[in-house]
Amino acid sequence: MPSLKTLVLAMLLGGAVLTSSSQAADTTAPAGAIATRASADAARTQALLDRAESFLREKGDQAMAGFSRAGEFVDGELYVYVIDVDGNFLASGGSSTTLIGRNVTDLTDSQGRHFIREILNGAKAQPAGRVEYRWNNPIRGRNEPKIATYRRVGDRILVVGYYAPYASFELAKSLVWRAVHELNVSGETAISRFNNLNGGFIQDDLYVFVIGLDDGIVRAHGGQPRQVGRKAADLTDANGKHFLLEMIEVAKQRGEGEVSYTFRNPLTLKNENKRSYIVRVGNYLVGAGAYVGPAQ
Repeated sequence: MPSLKTLVLAMLLGGAVLTSSSQAADTTAPAGAIATRASADAARTQALLDRAESFLREKGDQAMAGFSRAGEFVDGELYVYVIDVDGNFLASGGSSTTLIGRNVTDLTDSQGRHFIREILNGAKAQPAGRVEYRWNNPIRGRNEPKIATYRRVGDRILVVGYYAPYASFELAKSLVWRAVHELNVSGETAISRFNNLNGGFIQDDLYVFVIGLDDGIVRAHGGQPRQVGRKAADLTDANGKHFLLEMIEVAKQRGEGEVSYTFRNPLTLKNENKRSYIVRVGNYLVGAGAYVGPAQ
């Protein structure tokens, strides 16, 4: 039987009670359609937050009952939930109504990331923002990138979350630092985990790659295992750019940085623009990247 914490986490951001499969993130769609849907989801989220903010400013704490009534602040799979600046869960228009009255500060995503704390800290610094994390999509039955967009009104924080069709650059950076830690702790045995589908470092279109800085040999590549053993100098992107050599140069000169190029997305099977973050760990370059849209 799932633990109480697991059930609570699933309810918090799993989506509204009724969600059609057509509304779930479909990463098999063409890259252009994915980008268009991402933009539409972001616009719907902002519109829902606008309505919620106006309602909260008008009604004050009496608005909590309205936020928790089914349908009033729901748009398809999107819904508003409310926490205060101390992490107390106050209202929800989705299945997370069972969290009302609980403190959710310590909730984590599927990678152990304290995303609620990030929302609280972000809202203290700025009145609006967003936090990206990974969460189980109950429609697709797998962990996917998700974006929580928040807006602070007084000591209340309005939040709407949606599944992102692309893993973000921030999630890629987070994966890199997890891989850096793993490599520092486990040494070269970590490299086999980076290549293993069940190793915890391959997540849809997000994966880790490792290159030897002394010999330029690809040691790990979660997206295209056939690249392992090849020399960086032999690999170019769709436009002929020696992007791995550029990464090696960045790692040697600065220790960390980012490189943009065009690469095949394993989900859409199309060449797409990609932005990768890399970090030097001894004689290795560790990196991961996010696809940022169709190649022009």
